[in-house]
Amino acid sequence: MGVINRLTSLADSKPPEPVQKFLEIGGSVILGKKEQLELALCTVLARGHLLIEDIPGVGKTTLVKLIGKSLGLKESRIQFTNDMLPADILGSSIYDETQKKFVFHKGPLFGQIVIADELNRATPKTQSACLQAMEERFISVEGTEYELPNPFFMIATQNPREQIGTYMLPESQTDRFLMKIEMGYPDRDSERELLKGESRQKILKTLEPVLTPDQVVKIQDQVEAIHVSDAVIEYVQDVLKESRSYRGQYGLSPRSGLALVRAGKAWAYMQGRDMVLPEDIQAIGVPVMSHRLNAGGEMETGKGAQLAQEILGSVSVK
Repeated sequence: MGVINRLTSLADSKPPEPVQKFLEIGGSVILGKKEQLELALCTVLARGHLLIEDIPGVGKTTLVKLIGKSLGLKESRIQFTNDMLPADILGSSIYDETQKKFVFHKGPLFGQIVIADELNRATPKTQSACLQAMEERFISVEGTEYELPNPFFMIATQNPREQIGTYMLPESQTDRFLMKIEMGYPDRDSERELLKGESRQKILKTLEPVLTPDQVVKIQDQVEAIHVSDAVIEYVQDVLKESRSYRGQYGLSPRSGLALVRAGKAWAYMQGRDMVLPEDIQAIGVPVMSHRLNAGGEMETGKGAQLAQEILGSVSVK
């Protein structure tokens, strides 16, 4: 797939073919959740990581498996529990009798798409073991650095913190996720089709990849080349400034601004454009901002998204 030519007319722009195929296939598996599918794909193309928070049984893991299968990525799944240790996900060195030395055995974190299922059921020590991998895309074990696969993408699911047996993710970790989304309950028609239809797991097994891992990397490179004008940068700065005016909130950091720009580029690409518009920032603003506005994790569930909406609504496009 070649680099998109410069497009000046919104009317002429349309989603690239792989994006259309992904959404078409995804819509047949995840019923009635087009927005969640779009945001998940946007996160991948922006080289970010995705956090999905919701109650069990609403399709979080199905969405994760759909992304891995559709993009041809090697999947690795970690089911987090409260007795899991960092070495269980990073790997460890085991003495090899034949080689007469310790040999490092890679843990499940070495996957192209890592499913971190119920991340907040692990202890904070184990949660923090993911930080370096998410930010720098390599890990250090016993003084040796190991590079992670390319592409490397982590999708973590977590249950609401009100549930028993969960540990709230620290701010340093939630900030590593480009977006946080919620699945929500399906509408009545989608739920009826789900109840009457074929098993989602059976459908997933029959899916053919839309892209190869190499093609995913090429598109990610194209996304990075999307143009961001000074006017859009100023708009992002206005959003950051507005977030810092709310009493009782820390406001958004410069890194949050970088996250808005990265996600905005990916969203623009998905619309078939090679330049970012303020509308792109608005489209991805809530899932990028909501978990970063929750100062100290004390805000009740859903308030971060509500505050993000208020901020975006208060900033005018010049």
